[in-house]
Amino acid sequence: MGKPPVLLVQSKLLCFSLLYLFTTLFLALYTSLSPTKCLLRSSPFDPLQSPLFSYPPAYGEHKYALPTARPSCSSPVLFSDYLEAVKEIGDLCAISSWSSPSPPLRYKQGRDGNFGGKFSTRERFSYFDHRNDSVEVPCGFFKEFPISADDREAMEKCRGVVIASAVFNDHDKIRQPRGLGSQTLASVCFFMFVDDATAKVLENHNLISRNSRAARKVGAWRIVEVAGERLYEDPAMNGVIPKHLVHRLFPNSKFSVWIDAKLQMAVDPVLLVHSLLVREGADMAVSKHPYFVHTMEEAMATARWKKWRDVDSLKKQMETYCENGLQPWSHNKRPYTSDVPDSALILRRHTPASNLFSCLLFNELDAFNPRDQLAFAYVRDLMSPTPKLHMFDVEVFEQVALEYRHNLKRGGGAGGPRRTKRAGSPELSGNGGFGGGCRKYLEDMWA
Repeated sequence: MGKPPVLLVQSKLLCFSLLYLFTTLFLALYTSLSPTKCLLRSSPFDPLQSPLFSYPPAYGEHKYALPTARPSCSSPVLFSDYLEAVKEIGDLCAISSWSSPSPPLRYKQGRDGNFGGKFSTRERFSYFDHRNDSVEVPCGFFKEFPISADDREAMEKCRGVVIASAVFNDHDKIRQPRGLGSQTLASVCFFMFVDDATAKVLENHNLISRNSRAARKVGAWRIVEVAGERLYEDPAMNGVIPKHLVHRLFPNSKFSVWIDAKLQMAVDPVLLVHSLLVREGADMAVSKHPYFVHTMEEAMATARWKKWRDVDSLKKQMETYCENGLQPWSHNKRPYTSDVPDSALILRRHTPASNLFSCLLFNELDAFNPRDQLAFAYVRDLMSPTPKLHMFDVEVFEQVALEYRHNLKRGGGAGGPRRTKRAGSPELSGNGGFGGGCRKYLEDMWA
């Protein structure tokens, strides 16, 4: 007699389940063992073998790591020989000024109760056209950036490549860069900006001594304490200053790499600067966003996931940008393939065009909020002269840096006022949510 129908169905389901399981395991194993195609020879031939620093176990610098699963990419990066890259960048840094047709930027001076000066929309937009080099551009520092004289002097002595990061409100751990070559620590500056809350945690773990007048070092990083209470109420805005005004904090540096503290650098920064900036002839290099192409997509996600709680302020910001000429991404914007970056890693060559972009972007963040992805395309597309921007694949980003979760906080949440409308409400996601200002943008984006 044949098998009962129920047993026959169950047998077939079991076979399909086993086939699916073994296929999935095979693909996972193949993916994990396949060499990456994003980076070609990324390590120096003479890397530093010993750890840069040993943290106490209680500090937990490697907690909350985020996995990535992108084994290949469409635009791999070929790294040069490490010593050749060191020499070429050293030669470029030895040049007193760039061979640029534009003279250095002139910055607006003055004193104000706000670090950024609080310029109106019309005033900020008037500086986007900078074909008149005699015009002074607002670029922060209308209040003193409160650091020690010793730290300020050390920052001014950095004349080559500077790596900058920041931890405010104890939001992240300090992690050491990996894969450094033998000459990098001697030729590259590493500066980590912290506030009082972070410095207290570092002192509690005996990582620094706040009473000592000696330079505070944690591995590769020189720790610079910022009196953040004198700047912005929001710690995230305080972090925007070293992130986007690094050319002003380090006025004699020629290149910079900003890396969010949630990341750990996994490739020598000399190789990154050489491959992503120098070889590309670019003023700036930044990764494309892994999911979004249009600025409005990022704005909606910012509201939906409560990355910034003041939804009314987001609406006002986007309507301001739409009314002043922001367009959704299209093929007309090539060679740019996206309007949204992943700004956790930014490489800059400190040229006049790059510095102008940083100043204009900072002014928008000062006016609205620290979500720099929202103002990115607005500044990039409408400023003149335009910097040469290299937007590399997100798969490359995931290979050159390891990402970790932020420190877990009780009652945590995004910045911004709590008195808001519900994030993700129809007022922000609907076609009429931005009034008449962004209706055309949304129609074109969804066309």
